[in-house]
Amino acid sequence: MPKQSTLDDSTFDTNTFYRRTLHVLSDAQIPFLVGGSHAFLHYTGIARDTKDLDLFVRYEDLQRALGALKQAGYRTERTFTHWLAKAFQGDDFVDLVFSSGNGVARIDDGWFDHSVESQVLGMPVRLAPAEELIWQKAFLMERERFDGGDVMHLLLRCGKSLDWDRLIARFGDNWRLLFTYLTLFGFVYPGARGPVPEEVYHALLDRARTPDHSPDDPPLCRGTLVSRTQYLIDVGRWAFRDARITPYGAMTPEEAVYWTWAIDHVK
Repeated sequence: MPKQSTLDDSTFDTNTFYRRTLHVLSDAQIPFLVGGSHAFLHYTGIARDTKDLDLFVRYEDLQRALGALKQAGYRTERTFTHWLAKAFQGDDFVDLVFSSGNGVARIDDGWFDHSVESQVLGMPVRLAPAEELIWQKAFLMERERFDGGDVMHLLLRCGKSLDWDRLIARFGDNWRLLFTYLTLFGFVYPGARGPVPEEVYHALLDRARTPDHSPDDPPLCRGTLVSRTQYLIDVGRWAFRDARITPYGAMTPEEAVYWTWAIDHVK
């Protein structure tokens, strides 16, 4: 009598698919980093179920990665031209991330220079750095998804070992968002100031006292960097400039339109 499929069987099959994907990219000598739940577990000790595997690649390596996976029998697609591709086999898939949905957190050499060695599914890999995970997750403030809890846990567990100068540099002109999270950290963990150096908080506090946007500058909305749904009225009806779009951000108007359209059409 054939053995019936169980949840454990399905998980085993999916993990086999993930391991094969790691092998395909490694054999093709394509640099990649593992992120998502696997990196989050490494840095925080928090385990969670995952429906896919997040692999970070440089944009310049993306086409080679898709080619290697296609040659290995995967179906591939450029899901969004500005940040995401996917590779499928049956019901399983992996995400190939080369930027972020808002176009800010582009995968560059710095991700690889500061990555850490680990093991995923019994294979040696390199994980995305904690600083870059914080940077990427800080911008997720949708109605249906807010990664603030993840940011809090990364700060709590990794704060003492973070390269704070590099983290602040990553946020760049969006440094006020980081300052917001550091303030929230003090609310979530009153008294647990050790993970966030006092000098970092006070340096950003001093910086916040000086306006960083001239009254003569065009009205700008950075809300679209943290939510692609909740600030559409600002850029659509109230004449604010969209911070995602050049010259303020990295996205073209067409990419922003498609990314917005995909809210209800791409699952």
